[in-house]
Amino acid sequence: MCKTTYEALTRASSFLEENNREKEVARYLLQHVLKKNYSELMMAMYEEISQEDFQTFWAYVEEHATGRPFQYIIGQETFYGRDFIVNENVLIPRPETEELIEDVKKRALRLFDTNKIIQIADIGTGSGAIAVTIKKEMPTAKVTASDISPKALEVAMKNAKLLDAEIDFKLGDLLKPIADQKWDVLLSNPPYIGKREAVSLSDTVIDYEPHLALFAEEDGLQLYRKMAEQLPAIMNTPSFIGFEIGYEQGPAVQKMLQTAFPTALVEVVKDINQKNRFVFCTIVE
Repeated sequence: MCKTTYEALTRASSFLEENNREKEVARYLLQHVLKKNYSELMMAMYEEISQEDFQTFWAYVEEHATGRPFQYIIGQETFYGRDFIVNENVLIPRPETEELIEDVKKRALRLFDTNKIIQIADIGTGSGAIAVTIKKEMPTAKVTASDISPKALEVAMKNAKLLDAEIDFKLGDLLKPIADQKWDVLLSNPPYIGKREAVSLSDTVIDYEPHLALFAEEDGLQLYRKMAEQLPAIMNTPSFIGFEIGYEQGPAVQKMLQTAFPTALVEVVKDINQKNRFVFCTIVE
């Protein structure tokens, strides 16, 4: 039993390192158990930790050491400054996806009149992180989110309610649930990992995150191809499409969208690490 918060954190950090896990996770878990933010935790380093809190904390640490993502252990992840419910039915939102939100906001300002009510669709919404964040950041937009997984939609709907975001949720495969109207903005972070890439994934991903949301056929390109073939029938003019992609998929997805929209501007956008991360297709005529 550790007497202080500092002792508990030090012991847990070393234990995780010994088990080939990131030691920083110990702090996230301890903050959750003690219900403190980073600054509050630092201020409480030499305060006594109760036996109950330590036992809960250590159980979480041991669980993470087996490979289970800490976000699933505590049931939440922060995305764009907001806390989202997550469980094994949805992917854990990644920080790099926050860059998609930034890009969408900038492109919408350039492309649409300020008084326009923008119709936005998020395909394969998962936890709802993209759809909810877009609605919070662009409150006048009408946002629709779809997913093929009923259990994922349950999580997304809980997040929308928790964060007070009015979103129209639809169950179904890719564009089928939204094909009854035209859209100004269509976003998707679909499954894009091919079978060959699966061997490079960590056990925290391959053993715990939902495979339905991770893997796709045709070297991970199948769902982009299907959407590209169907998108011309449902996009307005002007409008734009934003896809999150795997690092090596930029040229292939760019070609698909350029074939679907010959006169559109199709761009591959890099993330802060200078890796291909997004493809945007802007339709203006």
